[in-house]
Amino acid sequence: MNKIITILVVLFSIQGVLAADPTPPPPTPPPPPGLPIDGGLVILFFLALVSGYYLSKKYISIKKGSL
Repeated sequence: MNKIITILVVLFSIQGVLAADPTPPPPTPPPPPGLPIDGGLVILFFLALVSGYYLSKKYISIKKGSL
């Protein structure tokens, strides 16, 4: 009885593999173009320097005024 069940399981497994569709799925579309990272990096660096200079001068002038 065990041999019959084993043979049936093997035959049904093989039938499932052979019945699979051999064509691969269609390729996925390419991803959309992203934004460039270095587009405004120089301007951002310059603005960070200017705002840092401005805020440090403002902070120093407030500290000197409180003395």
